[in-house]
This record gives sequence, structure tokens and C-alpha cells, in this order.
Amino acid sequence: MGFISFQFKKFFSTDKEFLEAVHRITNQYPKNESLYKLALVHKSASLKLNDGQLVNNERLEYLGDAVMDAVVAEYLYHNYPDKPEGFLTQTRAKIVNGDSLAHLALALGIDKFIVSHVANYNTNKNILGDAFEAMVGALYLDHGYKAVQRFVYKHLIRKYINLHEVVNTENNYKSRLLEWAQHNKRKVVFEVEEERDNAILTFFASVLVDGNRIALGSGSSKKEAEQEASQKALSQLLQQ
Repeated sequence: MGFISFQFKKFFSTDKEFLEAVHRITNQYPKNESLYKLALVHKSASLKLNDGQLVNNERLEYLGDAVMDAVVAEYLYHNYPDKPEGFLTQTRAKIVNGDSLAHLALALGIDKFIVSHVANYNTNKNILGDAFEAMVGALYLDHGYKAVQRFVYKHLIRKYINLHEVVNTENNYKSRLLEWAQHNKRKVVFEVEEERDNAILTFFASVLVDGNRIALGSGSSKKEAEQEASQKALSQLLQQ
């Protein structure tokens, strides 16, 4: 990490402000400051090492996503002992979603430290959510599972998430749309395309009802785009 630390000096000063910000966000002082700085480097601003390898926050994002899933899964397992696996899986997905993570990134001030070459990155929920997950990955490597557990409980579950509201909210819009189509004997088709712009892959989903395109959604995954398109389609169809 020595070379990476040197490279980071192009973007950050190792001043008290950054260290205090990490402490404020995670309630821990960094033992390995470079982990948290790497967590804030979006792939559009990847750093090149001597061997030509590009480094950014994607690997930490992957790790943070997995650890956060485990923490939330454990919490739900203990707090909903009578609920089946399907309920636990759906509730976890509602808690750990792009919108809530982007909101948390803004609420905690993570957006102020992101390094990105994407215009208006601080309003891009994918970049914000990815940085939040990468920070969780950095915290896990630096301080372990228990530190992540305390962080997720405090910020994701107790402070910003209304768990009762989450549990009782149905947000699988695609399933609801398909149920509506079956009930009303209508034909619904999804068409999905993808576009890449400056290392950012975006999916666009169209909803066609009886051959007529009525809604368009976008997202960082096919599922996310289809859900957004389905939500818009339902809003339109149920008003008819």
C-alpha cells in the first residue's frame, strides 16, 4: 500500500480534517488511512500503479456489500425468528438498496471526499452508494466485523431506516405489474438496452403493454432499470 499512499497525496492531504471525517462517519480512527481513501476513488478516476494495474474502490465495494448483507441478515434472523427465508431475503434487499445507501452517503458527508471524473457525481446515486459500500469494506479490513456491525446498526438500521415501514412496504413493482397484466389479460414485455459512458454502465428498460411503450426506467443493473420502469408503468396504468 506504500505506493498507493504516495499516489493518494495527489488527491488528498493527510490532514486532520480527513481523519476526523472518517472518525465521525465510522466512529473509528483509521489504522490504515489508505483503505478509506481508496474507498473514495471511483473507477473513472482510477489510479495506475507501477505495473500498470488500475486501482479504485470496486474491490472494497464488493467486500463492503457482502459484509453489510451478512450484518443485516444476522440482525433480521435474530429479530424476526418466526419469519420464513423469503421474508428475510426481501426485507434485507429493501434495507440494503441503492437509494438508501446513496441517502446515507449524503447524510454522512461521504460525498465531499469522493474522487471522480464523472460530472455531477455527487447526485449520482450509484456512485454515492458504491462509495458507502466501499467505506464499509475499508472499515471491515481496518477494524473487523464487530465495527461494521456497530456502524450498520447505528446508521443503516436504527437512525435512518424505519424498519416497520420497510417490512410493510411492497416495492417489487415488476411482480405487481405482471400480476396486473395477468388479472387484466394484457401482454407486458420488457426491452432492456445498455449504454457505457466514461466507464459507467447504465441499463435502460422499456415497458410495452400490448405492444405500446408506456414507461422507461434506468439503473446500474437490469433489475433496477426494470423496477423503475415497472413503477412508472403501474402509476400510469392504475390511473386509467
